[in-house]
Amino acid sequence: MAASYISVPRDLTKVKSKVMFNLTKRQLICFGLAALIGVPSFFLLKTVVKVNTAVMGMMVIMMPFFFLAMYEKNGQPLEVILSHMIQAIFKRPKIRPYMTDNYYDALLRQAKAEKEVENIVRFSQKERAGKQKVHNAGRADQGRAESGKGNHKKGQKNDGTPRTAQQSIPFDRMFPDGICRVGLDYYTKTIQFQDINYQLAQQEDKTEIFEEWCSFLNFFDSSINFQLSFNNMATDVSDFEKSIAIAHKKDGFDDVRDEYSKVLLHQMEAGNNGLTKTKYLTFGIHAESMKTAKPRLIHIETDILNNFKRLGVRAKTLNGSERLELMYRQFHMGDDAKFHFDWKYLAGSGLSVKDFIAPSSFAFPTGRYFQMGDMYGCMSFLSIDASDIGDRLLADFLSMESSQIVTMHIKSVDQNEAIKTIKHTITELDRSKIEEQKKAVRAGYDMDIIPSDLATYGKDAKTLLKELQSQNERMFLLTFLVMNTGRTKHELENNVFQAVSIAQKHNCNLVRLDYQQEQGLM
Repeated sequence: MAASYISVPRDLTKVKSKVMFNLTKRQLICFGLAALIGVPSFFLLKTVVKVNTAVMGMMVIMMPFFFLAMYEKNGQPLEVILSHMIQAIFKRPKIRPYMTDNYYDALLRQAKAEKEVENIVRFSQKERAGKQKVHNAGRADQGRAESGKGNHKKGQKNDGTPRTAQQSIPFDRMFPDGICRVGLDYYTKTIQFQDINYQLAQQEDKTEIFEEWCSFLNFFDSSINFQLSFNNMATDVSDFEKSIAIAHKKDGFDDVRDEYSKVLLHQMEAGNNGLTKTKYLTFGIHAESMKTAKPRLIHIETDILNNFKRLGVRAKTLNGSERLELMYRQFHMGDDAKFHFDWKYLAGSGLSVKDFIAPSSFAFPTGRYFQMGDMYGCMSFLSIDASDIGDRLLADFLSMESSQIVTMHIKSVDQNEAIKTIKHTITELDRSKIEEQKKAVRAGYDMDIIPSDLATYGKDAKTLLKELQSQNERMFLLTFLVMNTGRTKHELENNVFQAVSIAQKHNCNLVRLDYQQEQGLM
């Protein structure tokens, strides 16, 4: 069946605002600093060396500022890239083993330390009745003991740098009802949904499904962050059999239902290499407290489930245990061990929920890949360079016969802010167009000949503005991440190569998150 194509506007965030002399604010500051330091350096050098040598010295001094002003990789300036490198290589531990920070053990350690301090103080008080020298020594011992107590507490204090597998998992608390607190004021819920059967539909049905899906996405306003996760992972076959089994209704057609369930099971066994595909939508909001967040999350959850129902898609909300099991399976890819957890385990053991889901270790040995237990992984992002994207892109990624996770992080932009941003972008593009026309006149060639990128960006920006103003469209910011895995580094590289080939087939690039593997994973 012929593929459908969706028009994709250029990434307008690449259009930089020019301040003066056709330079951005960043370029002006860097060039100004280069001149401020380089020119005086030239005059100082000229007094001790030849002019040519002084000029070379000035250029060497100014060159880092020029490089800082102009260099950019994947939308990130030089200082951001260097910051990620320093964090990954020097500041953050490369290997983080599974290490339980038991709450009761911590209380026992604190009680033991306090008892030791009390014994030292009591001993020093007895000695005070003797010589003044002993009295002074006792005070010194007490001071050292109290200092040791403070150091103990300081050593136990978490400075924000993850040193264990549990500390590397970035959420604060999971509630039994499925609400997860991430950070101080961010709360999320997750909904699992089934296939829409888009690829098997006729062309007119595809158009209708796509329009309904667009309406579904337009539900999310700028206050709601959401992500779509598509997991290809090895799971327990018995659990999957239960999920595809069709319940009996005792209406004379149960034999047909059993036969259809067997067909589905046979297709699963023959075509997916032991992998099952699951899909999730996770949404989150900022709120001051759990009390404030809960009613709003429930309201959003109800609306999302109703929207899925209108699409003809089965969906259900995951509770806390199910979300923990999902994370367990993501952190234990290739591990056949079952997930064992009950909320009653926590109070009696002093453990946290992270102790039940963390792998044996996380390791980030280089900036190019990571390890979760015995599994190797790599995070990459999709750079969409094509003007049109085929509707087979996601399906092609998910057809790979290896464990992987594809995630789309989506943020809706406020409508007024989006229109304001696009108008400003159009103004900047028109200004650049005028500058190019002035150059053409001075050079003596046709002023209508302008760089093709400038014309394309201008056309896309005006089209997008029209859609935002008159067609009830929303502007979304998208980050498309792909996590490939392998049991060995060689297998991982082969899977990454296959994913890169799929991206190139659709005129896109799959780019590794160098020195940002942890940020991409978590």
